[in-house]
Amino acid sequence: MTSELNCTDWLHPYLDNELETEMAVRVNMHLAKCARCKARVADLQALRDGIRQHASYYPAPELMQQRIMSQINRQKPDLSSGQWLAPAFSAAALAASVMLYLATPSSQDALMDEVVSSHVRSLLEQHLADVASSDKHTVKPWFTGKIDFSPPVYDFAEQGYPLIGGRLDYIQHQNVAALSYHRNKHIINLFVIPNNATDSPIHSSSRRGFNIVSWQKNNMAFEAVSDLNAQELQAFAQMILSQH
Repeated sequence: MTSELNCTDWLHPYLDNELETEMAVRVNMHLAKCARCKARVADLQALRDGIRQHASYYPAPELMQQRIMSQINRQKPDLSSGQWLAPAFSAAALAASVMLYLATPSSQDALMDEVVSSHVRSLLEQHLADVASSDKHTVKPWFTGKIDFSPPVYDFAEQGYPLIGGRLDYIQHQNVAALSYHRNKHIINLFVIPNNATDSPIHSSSRRGFNIVSWQKNNMAFEAVSDLNAQELQAFAQMILSQH
C-alpha cells in the first residue's frame, strides 16, 4: 500500500465504476504493484461475478409497478396528527424496496466493465497488439486457429483511423479478438465477441470517463472503447458497420 492511495477510499468506487479516468488509471497502476489490494479486488470481483451469474433477476411486471405507484400516491399523510409517520414510512420503505428490486445488474453492465478494464490494461501494459500490422491481410489470418470465429478486420487509414494490429483478449470467460486503431493521439480498442444474440444497432454509453460504442452483427458483439470523443468514435463504428 502506498500513502497516496488508501484502499478504503477507492476500492468500492473502483468496482462500481465511479472513479474518474485519471483516478482509475492510478488505481490500475497501484494494483499492478500491490499484491494485497489486487487480491482484495479479485475476491470482491469474484463475489460480484458469482452473484451476477447465479442469482435470479426478475423485472417487475408493469401491472405490479402501476399498483405500487398507485399505493404510494394514495398515501396522503395528515400532518396535523402523528399518524402520518406510519404511512409515510411505509410508502418510503415500499419505494426503496421497489428501487432495489428494479436496480439489478445486467449482463450488459458486466460486459461494459470488462471491456473498459481490458482497454485500460492494454494501455498500462503497452500491449496493444500480438500481431502489429496495418495490413488487414496480415492481421486477420493471424487469428486463425486461435479463436473459433473469424473477426472482420479493416484498415481506415485514409479516413484517419489506421489499424495498429490485433491481439487475443479474454472477456466473458472466453477468448475474443481485440483490434487496435488510433485516431490522432487516441487509442481505440475494438473487441469482437462471439455470441448468439440478434443483430442490434449502434448504441453509445460511457464508463469511468471512456466512451463505448456497441452493436451486434452476424452473431458477434462489437465493443469500441476509447477516450476519443463520442462523435468520432461513433463515426468509426459506422465505418465498420457499413463494411459487413
